[in-house]
Amino acid sequence: MGPSADTEIHAGRVEPLIIVGIYNIGKSRIQEYTPTKVPRLGGGRADRYGKFLREEVMPFMQREYRVEDGPNRTGIGGSSLGGLVSLYLGMLRPDVFGKIAALSPSVWWNQRVIHTFAAGMQVEARPRIWLDIGTREGPRIVEDVERYRDILLRRGWEYEQNLHYERIEGAEHTESAWAKRVGPFLRFLYPAALL
Repeated sequence: MGPSADTEIHAGRVEPLIIVGIYNIGKSRIQEYTPTKVPRLGGGRADRYGKFLREEVMPFMQREYRVEDGPNRTGIGGSSLGGLVSLYLGMLRPDVFGKIAALSPSVWWNQRVIHTFAAGMQVEARPRIWLDIGTREGPRIVEDVERYRDILLRRGWEYEQNLHYERIEGAEHTESAWAKRVGPFLRFLYPAALL
């Protein structure tokens, strides 16, 4: 992500920003990146992960670097399960995370519980959301992500105002596919014109 972000910033298309990459724990990431527990799969520790971000990572960044805080400056993002946890935490705490990047989010988790969460949540603020999915990521995943997009639209998000949705033809569920979308999602979430 770093070289793509640097290119976008130096070209004047994205405002200067600090990106914090948090290492996941491999196969065990399912534990901390999911909002609910599922029999045989486990999970359900997303709230603890969110607390770690808010109470440890963010204070460290504010203490050690010159960063501006607040939801207009702070985003959360990820791909696959990282996209799921980003949607969950960003929607749960729009007072903290005003921007969400969800690349190929695993909205299938626990019978699409994130759909139920988005449909039933009280909307006090609408984070700016980048949402995308590749057409070669698996059966029904495009439909599931588009159903999530439709829930957001019904809840008051507006295309290209605070929601960008993209269906990427031929894209697979891979790091290399997501790497191609870094520039576009940064331009949407952190455009230099808004400085």
